Amino acid sequence: MSVSIRLSRGGSKKRPYYRIVVANSRAPRDGAFIEKIGTYNPLLAKDDEKRVVLNGERAKHWLSVGAQPTDRVARFLDAAGLKERAARSNPKKGEPGEKAKERAEERAEKLAAAEAAANPPAPEAPAEEAAAEETTEA
Repeated sequence: MSVSIRLSRGGSKKRPYYRIVVANSRAPRDGAFIEKIGTYNPLLAKDDEKRVVLNGERAKHWLSVGAQPTDRVARFLDAAGLKERAARSNPKKGEPGEKAKERAEERAEKLAAAEAAANPPAPEAPAEEAAAEETTEA
């Protein structure tokens, strides 16, 4: 039986509250679990100590017997110093999609066209050149 350490959702609509549980990996998300080892309340401030409450001893035990934490739970365990989590880097994640890039290009073109229409290039003033030539001839 493969065991995972994961979140089980509770709370009402738009007010999530999670239990950190050890469960059979094939059991439903909010279904039967083996043991509750903590809680997670995402509505609290990030620096609040009650945001993540974790029983470290039980988490160590389950990790030692082979339980696999989910990504989110692995973050909590890393913050608690129970399990090292490798940092991930995905530079393309924050990059806009193709359609958004096309819209940004169109917007930039329209803005450039509007600026060009609002500020027409000043024609070279022949009057100033003629006045400058007259002063040099005199």
